[in-house]
Amino acid sequence: MKDVVPDFLMTLHGVLDSPDIPLNVSRSYLQSDANVKKISQHITKKVADKLTDLYKKDRIDFEKKWDDINIFVKYGIVSDEKFYDRAKDFALLKNTTKEYFTFTEYKEKVSPSQTDKEGNVVYVYTSDPGKQDSYIQGAQAKGYDVLQLDGVLDSHFINTLEQKLEKVQIKRVDSETADKLIDKDEKLDSVLSEDEKNTIKAIFESAVSNKNMMIAVESLSPSDLPVVITMSEFMRRMKDMAKLGGGGGGYAFMGTMPDNYNVAVNANHHIIQKILKAENDDQKAKLAKQAYDLALLSQNLLTGADLTNFIKRSVELVS
Repeated sequence: MKDVVPDFLMTLHGVLDSPDIPLNVSRSYLQSDANVKKISQHITKKVADKLTDLYKKDRIDFEKKWDDINIFVKYGIVSDEKFYDRAKDFALLKNTTKEYFTFTEYKEKVSPSQTDKEGNVVYVYTSDPGKQDSYIQGAQAKGYDVLQLDGVLDSHFINTLEQKLEKVQIKRVDSETADKLIDKDEKLDSVLSEDEKNTIKAIFESAVSNKNMMIAVESLSPSDLPVVITMSEFMRRMKDMAKLGGGGGGYAFMGTMPDNYNVAVNANHHIIQKILKAENDDQKAKLAKQAYDLALLSQNLLTGADLTNFIKRSVELVS
C-alpha cells in the first residue's frame, strides 16, 4: 500500500474500496497506474478536508490535539506540495507560552516588533526551551515572541516555511545575541575606548585559546550576559540537516566540519570593567575564563574537567 497511501499517512487505518485496481498487481504497476495516483491524491485531500473541518468546528479542541498530530501534518507539508496548499490554513505554530497561531495569524502578531531593516519578518524559535532558557528570556526582554519548534522534523519544516512564506526569516534564539537577532540598524554606544576593546579581546583570546571560538568585543545591553556564545543560523541548520540525513552529500559534508562559535564579549557589562581593573594578569585571566565558562554553561557546552574547574574557580571567587 506504500504507493497508494502517501508516506506521511501510513499510520492511517481503514479500507480502500476501489474497482479500478486488480487484486494481483506488481509494484511497478502500482507506480505507473494513473488510478493509483488519483487514489493517493484523493486520500490526501480527504485527510486535509477532515482536519480543516475539525479545526473550523472546534479550534480549542483542535489545539489540544495539535501536539499529537503535528508531526504527520508537518511531514505532509514538507513532502507534498498539494498538502501544504490545503494545510496552510489549519496548521498551527506554538510559542513558548503555549499559544497557538495559524501561519497568517502569527505573521500578523509579530510583524510590528520583529521586522528587520530590510522588511523581513523574523521568526525566533527555540529547539530546546530548557537548555536555551537564558536566550529565550533575552529575546523576550527585547519584546520578541519565541516559537517552540523542537520536533524531530522541525529542521525540514523550518526550511519549508521560509520557502513558502513571503519575506519571512526564521532564526534560532541562540543564533545571535538578542540585539542582533533582528537587525533594525540600531547601535548601542560602547563604554570602552578602542584601546580597552583591544585589551579585553587579547585577554579573552588568551583565556579561551580555542581556534573554533571567534571572539569579538561588542556593544550590547548592560543587562545582557558578559559573554554570549552563538552559532550562526546557517551553520547550525546545515549541521542539523546532516544529522537527519537530508539533502544528500552537501549536508553530509557540513556534518563533518567542526563546530564554530561566535563569542561576543559585552563591552557594556560591569564585569568587563572589573576585568580591566583587576590587580594583575592572572586575576584578569581568571575572571575572563569565568565569564567565558558561564557562557559555555548557558549553551550546555561545559563538560568534564572544564566543568569541574569552573566549579572550583567559582568557589574560590565567592570565598
